[in-house]
Amino acid sequence: MSDVRVPPGPGIPTGLTIPASDLTERFSRASGPGGQGVNTTDSRVQLSLDLAATTALTDTQRERALAALRPRLIGTTLTIDASEHRSQRRNRTAARERLAEAIREALAPPPPRRRPTKRTRGSQLRRLDAKKRRAQTKRERSRPRGETTD
Repeated sequence: MSDVRVPPGPGIPTGLTIPASDLTERFSRASGPGGQGVNTTDSRVQLSLDLAATTALTDTQRERALAALRPRLIGTTLTIDASEHRSQRRNRTAARERLAEAIREALAPPPPRRRPTKRTRGSQLRRLDAKKRRAQTKRERSRPRGETTD
């Protein structure tokens, strides 16, 4: 088993390396069609990382990751499943890539707050003009005043 490399991004400018000793891999039989080897090969991979115990994260990164990944955690452990490929090696690679992406997204800082702006005068006039045209269209659909049906 090898280390997982998280590429540089917002919140982790130099990238991150999660040591293999912090990861836990489990293998099982994948469900679904697979031909003759479906009941004999353990190609499904479950890759787990305990965020509270890993040595790869600083304290601030750990807090941010725990908060961002809370819905996906069991306790403080993040588990990634991969079973879309028929080979165990490709599923291991896919699980590592997904783990790296999840950590990278979790460590990204929140986007800056939007500063409210006023609508332009032209956009306000266009909106009012469109409302007037729509009201006129609906008015023309109605029965003219004074007419009665016999």
